[in-house]
Amino acid sequence: MANASYDQFRESIAGRADVEDTPELVRYYQDLERLQTGALWTVANKIEPWQPQSASVPVLWRYRDLREHVLRSVDLVTPEKAGRRVIYLNNPGRTDVSAAVGWLYSGLQVMHAGEAASAHAHSSSALRFIMEGRGAYTIVDGHKMTLGANDFVLTPNGTWHEHGVEQGGATCIWQDGLDIPLVNALEAGFYAVHPDLRQAVGHPVDDSVGIWGAPALRPQNTGWNKPYSPLFKYQWEPTYEALCRFARSAAGSPFDGHLMHYTNPVSGGHVMATIGASMQRLEPGFVGQAHRHTGSFLYQVAKGQGHSIINGQRFDWQERDIFCVPSWAWHEHVNASSSEDACLFCFSDLPVMEKLGLYREEAFGEPGGRQPVIHPT
Repeated sequence: MANASYDQFRESIAGRADVEDTPELVRYYQDLERLQTGALWTVANKIEPWQPQSASVPVLWRYRDLREHVLRSVDLVTPEKAGRRVIYLNNPGRTDVSAAVGWLYSGLQVMHAGEAASAHAHSSSALRFIMEGRGAYTIVDGHKMTLGANDFVLTPNGTWHEHGVEQGGATCIWQDGLDIPLVNALEAGFYAVHPDLRQAVGHPVDDSVGIWGAPALRPQNTGWNKPYSPLFKYQWEPTYEALCRFARSAAGSPFDGHLMHYTNPVSGGHVMATIGASMQRLEPGFVGQAHRHTGSFLYQVAKGQGHSIINGQRFDWQERDIFCVPSWAWHEHVNASSSEDACLFCFSDLPVMEKLGLYREEAFGEPGGRQPVIHPT
């Protein structure tokens, strides 16, 4: 089929097959509906699109706008009554499932010094990325981790976990990331509260870092056969140092600069079965080329400032801002500073895309690989 004919064919069946709604067909459709069935040709292009058509839209959540409201919740509800004192991020295209982007949920949680939430477990996998404060901790299946700014901690699916802030600490805010929408879509969600409301700490504090945190070294006779990383806490300082060493040693990606994935030290794979995470460094003056890929990605600015262009819309970001890139959306990142680098933390459903064989990526084809800005900020 010639290209012109092929394009005409695609255009002719856009939305549905080219079948005229005769009175007989309308009656036929009504008969099918009464039997809880339908004719595929009426919905074919809706349920099998030519390419991904995300319902999510690009969004930038500015921390300077959110922080006051997050802190205000402290005076309005307690962790005991609220369960979790969280302000969740809502994507205008995904309000039916309370998702930040795609099948990923995110929110900002706040705790005062001396507060602690009850221990619980659920089917959803989760992570926390610390934004500000002092004295935060998380306990996962008896392993206690102390947490500082830009650290992130895993609470994998099915694990007992709880969070709090030590007495003598300072009010802490962190970003939660979970696959709640995905688990609910699969109708596989369970939730349980610990029978004692608190779990005992059965290991030395920060033992997971002591055992599994040495780069390129694996401890002997320490077995681990669970589908998530035994290194529950990933610290900011060694992460940033690794990024800087990477930048001094090799050229980065034209799309993402110097990007490194957080990994399971046992398998070398993603930290959890359904959620992956990464940190990338954009050197001063970095101007990324545009590309797109399947999967939903949620970014937090860990350091610096810059902007991203997502499907032709420019979003200017600074430290602690959060923004999302929906599946198959063109995007590029820019650090316009001539002296300061910028770092972006990201979590995504990349492990799901890869396991199911659904990951696909392509570069923007225009000269220079840059998108035109068609929607000003």
